[in-house]
Amino acid sequence: MPLEKEFEERLYPILPEIVQRFGTPFHIYDEVGIVRNGEVLKTLFPGFPDFQEFFAVKACPNVIILKIMLKLGFGFDCSSIPELEMCRMVGAKGEQIMFTSNNTSPEEFTAALKSGGCILNLDDISMISKLPSMPELICFRYNPGATREGGIFIGNPVEAKYGVRDDQIVEAYRLAGERGAKRFGLHTMICSNELNHLYIAETVKMLLDVAARIQKELNIKFEFINIGGGIGIPYRPDQQAFDLLSLASTSKNLLEKFQEQQGYVPKLFIECGRYMTGPYGALVTTVINRMSKYREYVGVDACMSSLMRPALYDAYHHITVLNGEGRETETVDVVGSLCENNDKFAKQRELPKTKDGDILVIHDTGAHGYAMGFQYNGRLRPQELILRTDGTVELIRRAETFGDYMRTFYY
Repeated sequence: MPLEKEFEERLYPILPEIVQRFGTPFHIYDEVGIVRNGEVLKTLFPGFPDFQEFFAVKACPNVIILKIMLKLGFGFDCSSIPELEMCRMVGAKGEQIMFTSNNTSPEEFTAALKSGGCILNLDDISMISKLPSMPELICFRYNPGATREGGIFIGNPVEAKYGVRDDQIVEAYRLAGERGAKRFGLHTMICSNELNHLYIAETVKMLLDVAARIQKELNIKFEFINIGGGIGIPYRPDQQAFDLLSLASTSKNLLEKFQEQQGYVPKLFIECGRYMTGPYGALVTTVINRMSKYREYVGVDACMSSLMRPALYDAYHHITVLNGEGRETETVDVVGSLCENNDKFAKQRELPKTKDGDILVIHDTGAHGYAMGFQYNGRLRPQELILRTDGTVELIRRAETFGDYMRTFYY
């Protein structure tokens, strides 16, 4: 069910007070839910050799959230210099960070290799010669091509700009070894928001098969396989949650079979971002207008600069009208104020009838919500709050101001 029930029970009774104190719009995150989710993730993979979650920073790049992840013992998946520096700011070091960049610049390679380095995950065979120096540990992102199907967010592998082609993957490791690499990992990421655990289990098998093939060709062993992220969450009320327990069980069987055949077993890494924080965030906004055109419109004080997934992907986010139980319902579009007709949080959605001043809670914005914000039309990004384990609420990022918007003009 969208927005974890326990989060609702903690948030809704105090939400009017939070709105009065901070104003709207804002994203708010649930520390209890995030921590509990992380602890469950760790318990589902007992017996795995040094199982590791690398939180995908792009999902929720807030230093307070990153500190929670580090305290849970998780590493970080980064793809830009700012993400690298944020993780180092909160105390992550060396192999606690994996850097996976696409179309990587020389400046990014330099930043990744400085300050104790990180796990460098190369996205293309051409990047080998562009490294200023070859680290001891190297990883490549693998693209299986037409043998697998991907998803709408990443694209089918044959159409995707990510990863080393199947016919290049052995050569990539051979060249890396010639340049001095001595330790090796293997990575892939070919889906996004996947709810079928069998698809991810097939990805584990795929990587183990590729690792065995490379080992046979080059006589190298892999320290780890990284199945990437892609584990989804049920945005719609009728969707089932991802069966992580079955994935863990199947993965364990696959790793044990690999150990029997190859004489060793690599570590298993994952890069959950959406799964870790998505259900534990909400965008809270206030109804400011009712408009009747050829449809009925509910206008709110947030817009797609605060949450662009519905406009970009036609993605569904559940919406609750606070204290709307028992009201007559109506079919409406919920819209923002941007000069774009796709600035809509919901289209033809049946909701309780609203009036100006009503509070709307847009669910499951804890991943790729604030993170994908922008400033088109001069609409500025909102504040971020966190509901702490003791029930207090903290501001963890203030709303942008006109001064922020103008700052880069004064160079």
